[in-house]
Amino acid sequence: MSGKSHPGQWFFGRFGGAAHGRGIIAAAALLAVGGLTACATPPPADDKEAVAAYREANDPLEPLNRYLFEVNLGLDRLFLRPVAEIYRGALPDPAREGVRNFMNNLDTPSIFVHDVLQGESERAGDSIGRFTTNTFYGVGGIFDVAEGDLPDDLEAGIPYHGEDLGQTLAVWGVGPGPYLMLPLLGPSNLRDAIGLAGGRYLDPLHYLVPRDRRTGFSIARATVGGLDLRARNIETFDEIERGAIDFYATVRSLYRQHRKAEIANGRGPANPLPEMSDEIEEDNKAERVSATNK
Repeated sequence: MSGKSHPGQWFFGRFGGAAHGRGIIAAAALLAVGGLTACATPPPADDKEAVAAYREANDPLEPLNRYLFEVNLGLDRLFLRPVAEIYRGALPDPAREGVRNFMNNLDTPSIFVHDVLQGESERAGDSIGRFTTNTFYGVGGIFDVAEGDLPDDLEAGIPYHGEDLGQTLAVWGVGPGPYLMLPLLGPSNLRDAIGLAGGRYLDPLHYLVPRDRRTGFSIARATVGGLDLRARNIETFDEIERGAIDFYATVRSLYRQHRKAEIANGRGPANPLPEMSDEIEEDNKAERVSATNK
């Protein structure tokens, strides 16, 4: 299936082409966060486990972030989830798959640029191959011919992958910075928020749209992408919320794991299970400490 997502994204949106509309909001959010001083209180220095968890969380604005998280949750429950349920009920699976494929195809020129900037020549070739194939033979990208969505072409073998400015900055050695919960957009960090604000200027499609229509195009693109993503993650998101000790800390952990995997382009240890087990235990400790300090 085209388009990758993870449970912690829910209505926060993808860090791909949909970021163009979100970049405007992200820039405003960065200015707002820069002027706020609601910071988490560090634990006592003699509580080694709590200090380690505090540093691991890297969330100095946790009180503010938790407030924005609750605001985002409220907006999701009031507006986005009901609309996503209507969207999923009104459109059959093939129609929604076509929407997803089309949005992925719009993202691909920007993905190609970041493939090149990251020195990923093979993936850049895949992006060009996907875009040309799906644009000309997939009805503008509605059918993912390159990956094999059509019954008579199941072995095309060029899967979709995503890239964005936040990932490119990470590959260039820029650290993530503190964790942020952005209004409407959800979990992020300073590096990825800058990527959201600036990524649109590296997208070739941005310059093909008439200047007076770029904002509307970006907002429409982000809205459709976010709605489709939310519709695909209704049950998964509910399950995570029910099982979380501290829902905020769980989303924070999921976001970081997902971004780490994206930056590494899926590359990791041959047998990641021991490391994964350790990471899960560390995340559980961070959740418990975060829950007691909130």
